Amino acid sequence: MPPIAAPNFRTLDLNLLRVFDEVMAERSLTRAARNLALTQPAVSNALRRLRETLGDELVRRSGHGIEPTPRALALWPSVRQALRQLQASISPTAFEPAEASTTFVLAMADATAAELIPGMVHTLESEAPGVSMRVVPLTTRDPRRLLDEETVDLAVGYFPAVLADLTAREQAGEAIAHSHQRLYAGEYVCVMRRDHPLADSALTLDRYCQARHLLVSFSGRPYGFIDEALASLGRQRRVVLTVNQFFTAGRVVANSNLLTVLPRHFVNTTGIADQLVLRELPLDVPPVHVEAVWHRRLQHSSGHEWLRETLHRVAAQVFGAPEGAAGGAAS
Repeated sequence: MPPIAAPNFRTLDLNLLRVFDEVMAERSLTRAARNLALTQPAVSNALRRLRETLGDELVRRSGHGIEPTPRALALWPSVRQALRQLQASISPTAFEPAEASTTFVLAMADATAAELIPGMVHTLESEAPGVSMRVVPLTTRDPRRLLDEETVDLAVGYFPAVLADLTAREQAGEAIAHSHQRLYAGEYVCVMRRDHPLADSALTLDRYCQARHLLVSFSGRPYGFIDEALASLGRQRRVVLTVNQFFTAGRVVANSNLLTVLPRHFVNTTGIADQLVLRELPLDVPPVHVEAVWHRRLQHSSGHEWLRETLHRVAAQVFGAPEGAAGGAAS
C-alpha cells in the first residue's frame, strides 16, 4: 500500500476543523450537529473529508457516543487553541466586570475555598454583580486534564509534580500548554483534640510515627507529602483513615485520638478551633506553595485575566503576600 501523502494545508477547508473541534468536545455527532446548526449527515460528511485529508480515522463509534483515536487526541489541543486565537483576533471582546454575565468554574480544596471564596464573593458583589462562580472539589494532584477538557477554568492547589514537569519541559524547549501563578505559601501543622494523650507533651518524631493518623487525600490515595517526607528519613506513619475534605478531618480528630495535618490558618475557619490543639510537625517538610493553574488558550482572554487578577488580589488581602500561610494540599 503506498504511503499516505502529507495533507496540503493550502487546500484544507478550515470549516472541517470547526466540526472536528465540536465533535471532540461533545464526543457525540448528534450534539455537535446541534451546536453547529448542521444536520448529522453534514457533520459525518465533514469528518469523512477530514479523515481523507489527514489519513486517520479520527473517531470510532463507542456505545452511545464516539471514541477519539490517539491521533485525534494529539491533534485536538492545537486545533482548539488555534481556533480560539483566530476567533479572538477576528472578533475581540473586552471583559467589562460590571456588565459581564460570565460563569467561571474553579477547582479547589475546601480549605482553600474557605479562605479565598468569601473575598471573591465580596469582589463579585462590588465589581461584577452579574458574574457567577462554581467551585468544584479538587480531586487530583494533576488538574491538567480538567483544564484541557474545559471542565474547569482555573485550578487552585498544591501541584509540585505538575510544576516540576512544566519547568522541565520548558527548559527542554518544548511547547507547554499550561501556565501557573503562585498565590501564597502554606504552613501545615499537626492537629489533635484538646485532651489528646499527646496534647500536653513534646511531639517527637517517634511519638508522631507511633500514633494513628487521618490523611486528607483528594484522590483517595493513602499517601501524601508528609509520608514522602517521612520516607526520606526511613520512617513511616500508620494512616487508619482517609477523607477528602479538611473540614471533615477537623471534625473527626476533635472526637477521636487520631492526628491529622491541616493548614495552620484554616483551623480558625472550622468553627471548632477551641476544641483542637496545634503542634509543629516533628520533621522538615517542603514548602507548600499554593498555585493557580490554567490552560494557555485562556492566557489572553480578558475575562480570565480579570479572574486571575482578582483571585491573586484576594489571596494577597487574606495572607498579606504570596508567601503567606495555609492551603489545600493532600497531607
